[in-house]
Amino acid sequence: MTSGEDAPLTRVLLARAPEDRRDWLREWPGLEALLAGHLSAGEGAWPTVKLTPESFLRHLARHLPAPGAPEDALRQLHAADLYLACACAEGEPQALLAFEQHVLRKVPARLGSLPAATLDEVLQMLRQRLLLGVGGAPPRIADYAGRGPLLAWVRIVAARMVGAMSSQNGRQELFSEPPEALDQLLAPDNPEREVLRADSSEAFSLALRAALAALPERERALLRMHHLHGLTMDRLATMYGESRSSIARHVAQARERLLRLTRHELAARLKLEGRELESLLGLVRSRLDLNLGGMMD
Repeated sequence: MTSGEDAPLTRVLLARAPEDRRDWLREWPGLEALLAGHLSAGEGAWPTVKLTPESFLRHLARHLPAPGAPEDALRQLHAADLYLACACAEGEPQALLAFEQHVLRKVPARLGSLPAATLDEVLQMLRQRLLLGVGGAPPRIADYAGRGPLLAWVRIVAARMVGAMSSQNGRQELFSEPPEALDQLLAPDNPEREVLRADSSEAFSLALRAALAALPERERALLRMHHLHGLTMDRLATMYGESRSSIARHVAQARERLLRLTRHELAARLKLEGRELESLLGLVRSRLDLNLGGMMD
């Protein structure tokens, strides 16, 4: 019978654990059996999710209780939820679908009486904040440590979002894109952009920002995730639990609405019409078409 540091799961965990936790783990009686139980709980709860034991143990090592924590802290982990969160952080498609169906869909009922539009905005932001990494950082769901139910943890995140949305500043922080992100929609590598007068370029950015703000939150979220974060139609379909063709249609509709709103804003701001206005609009249209090309075939 394999035991101690020679046990395969224990060996992986010790290799990944912070140095100040290793002696504590080495002294743990029955650690291998405990780890096997946690792994089995995750695999049993989510049989369609593909996650290697090494990935799960690496994730578990990040969230080990501090030395001196109660002995039951490691035993009482919500292992199945931790397993799902780990797989979601890795972008595993079946995990994302399970998170949508078994966690996100239960959040609105736990937020009290809120307008349907507000609940929809919160769900969109949860998908982005929890499931997308920003600036090379892992998705925020990787921060879930398994100390309590995953649904309760997500509900707390959602409640904080609702609180932030109660003020105008909060809504601005949650739903506005920084100028450098908007620049990605304006094709900064396009030489045509360089010939725009400075005042036209600024008006274009303002028009696009206003158009984005006027979009329904679902459409804004889809464009943000597809164009700014680079999620494919397949990934979006998995996250939303819809077919690829349905998601592709929603993204195309959102893009066309964005273009119509941008055209209206530009016409009002620059007092342009006809060919000159369409020339400016062509910049954003070509960028969006380029990004969508090949993904909707």
